[in-house]
Amino acid sequence: MSTVVQTSEEDPALTVVRFASELAWADAGPEAAEPQVNRLCNEAQECMVMGRWFDLASLMLTSADLIFSKVSEKDLECVFTVICNLVTKAGSPDESLEMAKLISAKIVQQPTDKPALRLKILFNLYNLLENPYSRFHVYMKALDLALKGKAPEHIIPSLKKIESFLREWNVGIIEQRELFLAIASVLKESKSSANDYFKFLTKYLATFSGEDAYILSEAKEEAARAIVEFVKAPNMFRCDLLDMPAVGQLEKDAKYSLVYQLLKIFLTQRLDAYLEFHAANSTLLKSYGLVHEDCIAKMRLLSLVDLGSNDSARIPYALIKDALRINDDEVELWVVKAITSKLIDCKMDQMNEVVIVSRSTERVFGQQQWETLRTRLATWRGNIANVIGTIRANKIIDDGSQGMQGLAIR
Repeated sequence: MSTVVQTSEEDPALTVVRFASELAWADAGPEAAEPQVNRLCNEAQECMVMGRWFDLASLMLTSADLIFSKVSEKDLECVFTVICNLVTKAGSPDESLEMAKLISAKIVQQPTDKPALRLKILFNLYNLLENPYSRFHVYMKALDLALKGKAPEHIIPSLKKIESFLREWNVGIIEQRELFLAIASVLKESKSSANDYFKFLTKYLATFSGEDAYILSEAKEEAARAIVEFVKAPNMFRCDLLDMPAVGQLEKDAKYSLVYQLLKIFLTQRLDAYLEFHAANSTLLKSYGLVHEDCIAKMRLLSLVDLGSNDSARIPYALIKDALRINDDEVELWVVKAITSKLIDCKMDQMNEVVIVSRSTERVFGQQQWETLRTRLATWRGNIANVIGTIRANKIIDDGSQGMQGLAIR
């Protein structure tokens, strides 16, 4: 956070007003410039005396566009440090918020001009604010600037703290929805953040739980994007999209019903279902940028997961060959790929040509999976209770035997 250090008797705010006004009237000549500069300085002094900090900020920002185009980045940062510090003088949280809105709006006006510096100034402003909602507003402006200024790399590191930010801001579901969508939009511009893009897109979709059909309709396009991102991602094999109302609305939607059908195939069916879907909808898949060969590879792994979904499943090589539509010599290769991707834990019995699966990843985790987990936990608790009972029984027998031995010795 930048701090203003006063090095002269003149107030830093007045110095900035004088500097900016002299710059603005430089081409008019001394005779025309001097009265205007004095007028603006007098107006600034009056604002300071009267405690009209919002008006002072507005006055100082009047020449901001000119400042951005004519002075060095170092001077720019100093000027805006002084302007941003005015929020610390605000008489109330509401006044501080209005000043933050005014200053941040000016900073983001030309997002493609020095976006990195503008973001730095915004974060300086953020750190000076005490009101949580004011901080939220400035952070949203920073996201918008990063997106429009094509500078996502300057804000992505802050996303690691977004959960703690949310706790601090304590904003409602509507604001969270706006935040997650804005973050997803920024991450979409960053080619190296596909998984994070999907993560925040699903966070956005999750905020639509319990909404009516009209509100849900706002999320149709993003729901379709999330499905496409999941299908496209080579290292993503499970998700909760099917449980989300924002996604469920696509099932009977005229535009997106086929996209929803594709999601169901990838989460609940096997390769043959995908191949049948592709045969009828190859143009649709291409329109979403999906590569058929990549989809086949992913569906082979998911089909293998499905084959091993039963407890202690024993899968014959021949069944894997047929389900994955591969040659005999490729079976073990695809099993190894599934192990490497941490989709299954298994042993290959090469003599008997059987894969013995001890664990298989669930593609979805819904009611059925909860019931299975409940059953397993009940069994586990029963087994533990039996072990404890056996240990206690043996302890009683041992204690009784030792007591009898003691009597015999006496």
